[in-house]
Amino acid sequence: MASLNVYSVLAVLFLTCGAVMATKENDQIIKENNCETKMGSPCVLEAFTNIFETRSISNKCCGELDVLGKFCHSALVKRTLENPLFKDISLAKIIAKSIQTWNNCIALIDSPYPSP
Repeated sequence: MASLNVYSVLAVLFLTCGAVMATKENDQIIKENNCETKMGSPCVLEAFTNIFETRSISNKCCGELDVLGKFCHSALVKRTLENPLFKDISLAKIIAKSIQTWNNCIALIDSPYPSP
């Protein structure tokens, strides 16, 4: 349960505080594409736990991730990883997991046979 609270805090950071630490490139991408308004908090939390804890992500949240778009998804993950809380995490591993999450969601959405 404690880890869920940690990821809730990370989701809030992702949505609100990350801009202070963002590189100009990521910050510009996020602002120009209104990335922070395209995905609801519950789905942000689900995506984070999928990426950082390898938990599942629902079809609904995969749909929201699709609406968010790959460009925004990538920029938001990179901005989040700039936070000092992640200094001891393997950036390559998290980036790879975020790409895997994206690909899995898009494959699920594009599948002619959605899972129940």
